[in-house]
Amino acid sequence: MQTLIICDGLEDIKTLYSYRHEIGNPFKILKPLCFGDIMKILVTDKMADEALELMKKKHEVVFSELEPEGLLNEIGKYDALVVRSRTKATKEVIEKGKNLKVIGRAGVGVDNIDVKKATEKRIPVVNAPGGATISVAELAFAHMLSLARNLCKSDKTMKNGLWEKKKLKGTEIYDKTLGLVGSGRIGAEVGKRAKAFGMKVIVYDPYLSKEKAEEQGFELVDLDYLLKNSDFISIHTPLTDETRKMISTNEFEKMKNTAFIVNCARGGVIDESALYNALKEGRIKGAAFDVYE
Repeated sequence: MQTLIICDGLEDIKTLYSYRHEIGNPFKILKPLCFGDIMKILVTDKMADEALELMKKKHEVVFSELEPEGLLNEIGKYDALVVRSRTKATKEVIEKGKNLKVIGRAGVGVDNIDVKKATEKRIPVVNAPGGATISVAELAFAHMLSLARNLCKSDKTMKNGLWEKKKLKGTEIYDKTLGLVGSGRIGAEVGKRAKAFGMKVIVYDPYLSKEKAEEQGFELVDLDYLLKNSDFISIHTPLTDETRKMISTNEFEKMKNTAFIVNCARGGVIDESALYNALKEGRIKGAAFDVYE
């Protein structure tokens, strides 16, 4: 797998080579983007002011939260499109982008971009895989703690004037088993925090070597073993044809009835109807999501 590097001139290339061992090899310099001309950049999703200001130092930047029809009408005026997860860079959008030189995803997943069409038109699609790593990992871990201690239910009952201390018993996460479905940047950071809390961490990831898992202090297992033995399951996979609805009725039936599941990845990885039934029928104890299909 190659690391894609966008350069803005000769100095960037020199800097890249001086740091190539830290970046990792093999890497690829995207030569067509090594230019100094001012680009017209359309940003259609909210992002940090610092990011916008950085782009504005060299380029003409327009921020507008366009709806699909508006995007189709405007995209032809721009050299670059920058999106987060809201905007869908569809086949039609890319076809209309007659001047597009690059599509940037301010985040990790590119499932909202028609990468195949972009590739056909020789338009690079780039992302920022490390941009939200820590914040998402912390959010996933916060969900785990909230589930373990019944924080949401406790807050709701207190606001209703109730004190249900005996009913809303929590559980320690110490000495519990966390199952990570996917251990890329975010999954690994969640696992690191779990280890600090005294949890055992097991991992299912077909792209992770046993040696790398052991280096991280995790045990690499198959999915069935993870489902049957985890007290907490945290999802950290991209949404692909391979992962779509990979957690469905059959998988929920294998879980402990005391298990909790957390999803801060993509909603489509979990079959929502199967999740609803699993919760309703008590096949699992709880779930915390910040994504949905």
